[in-house]
Amino acid sequence: MDPQALDRDALTLSDLRKTVGREMWVSRWFTVDQALIDRHAESSGDRQFIHVDPVRAKAESPFGGTIAHGFLTLSLLPAMSNDALPPRKGVRMTLDYGFDRVRFLAPVRCNSRVRGRFSLVHLDDQTPSELTLTWSVTVEIEGGLKPVLAATWITRQYLEREA
Repeated sequence: MDPQALDRDALTLSDLRKTVGREMWVSRWFTVDQALIDRHAESSGDRQFIHVDPVRAKAESPFGGTIAHGFLTLSLLPAMSNDALPPRKGVRMTLDYGFDRVRFLAPVRCNSRVRGRFSLVHLDDQTPSELTLTWSVTVEIEGGLKPVLAATWITRQYLEREA
């Protein structure tokens, strides 16, 4: 199934089931700049110099400057999925259920651009109004030879109740 052929306003559950096992969606590029890294450092309390001190990171780290926190890269997944995945009518809300696996595979240097690739690997009907979706997610860096993050992400969709 070609993702471009899907109506982004009316993706049905049947259409979604047809995508299981296929890489279907890729987000736009997101820039990871120092301001974003600094905001994450502030909110997470992780102010290690490799993230927040460009001068020291250039002099003392093997990265040539600051790098994003792995958890910052992970925290971009909702924005990437909102950008890449088509909405579905009849979904009341979607919640994060958790991760079965997360790996930080390479550093994200300051001012790099990253994007997410999403494949639905499993869809489970928990109840008539609740679905559990398991996603394989890869975050790649522009010009990089390997992904910076690989994860198995589990979400829950709660469907509108029929009157």
